[in-house]
This record gives sequence, structure tokens and C-alpha cells, in this order.
Amino acid sequence: MQIFQYILLAFLVICAVSVSFSKRLLNSILIFMSYSLIMSIIWILLESPDLAITEAAVGAGVTSVLFFATLKKIHAMREEDEEDHEQTDSRR
Repeated sequence: MQIFQYILLAFLVICAVSVSFSKRLLNSILIFMSYSLIMSIIWILLESPDLAITEAAVGAGVTSVLFFATLKKIHAMREEDEEDHEQTDSRR
């Protein structure tokens, strides 16, 4: 069980570092969601189910939905898709 906890902690650190280096906003949100889910599993292992449920609902659920809605509202998702198409067209 200790090995599993160390693996989760390593993934937690990897998620935290990779969010700061991610260039696309959508990828950052997805990494943030995985960070929250890993954190909720850690709360379960620490025998704190109330915090685990809160972390999963608020961290991975509500906050991520708000981030997605914000990206859609400011049209950031569409701009990233257009940039990807422009980069692939320029490579051809």
C-alpha cells in the first residue's frame, strides 16, 4: 500500500509541474482535473471520505466545468484549433 501512495504522490507532483509547462489551455484544464482526481484518491487513502468527495465534486467537477465554459465564452478553444490547423498547413 505504501508503494501505491508513493506512486500517487509522484503523479500529483508530475501533474502540478506539467500544468505550469502546458502551452494549451485545454490541456491545462485536463491536467488540473487529473490532479483533483488523484488528490481525491489520496484523501480516501488518508481515511477522509468527506474531503475526497468534496475534492472530486468541486475540484474535478464544478471548477473544470467553469473553466470549460470560460474557454468557450472567450473563444479560446476555437482559436487553439485554428492555430493547430495553421501549423499543420504550414508543415505541408
